[in-house]
Amino acid sequence: MKRYDVRLSPEAETDLVDIYQYVRVASQSPAVARQYLDRVTSYLSSFDVFPERGSLRNDIRPGLRVVGFERTISVAFIIEDESVIILRVGHNGQQLNLSDTRQ
Repeated sequence: MKRYDVRLSPEAETDLVDIYQYVRVASQSPAVARQYLDRVTSYLSSFDVFPERGSLRNDIRPGLRVVGFERTISVAFIIEDESVIILRVGHNGQQLNLSDTRQ
């Protein structure tokens, strides 16, 4: 079975920090925020196998795929050679601004 290297863009890393902070404040619990972020990052790590998932959005950017997670997260990513590059991670319907991703 082919495995891909999963990488986060700097913007996706910032998105995850923002999501953690949002959940921590909303839940008033660092533990709840940590558990949620752990689920999100575990899901992102699963892209190492069968990354050809989600909706292909060539209308926005060639090769762009968007997939949801737990009805609150949208993940925008591309597949390049042996890598899956997570471009953005949006939360609660947040607009995924892809113009600032350098990949």
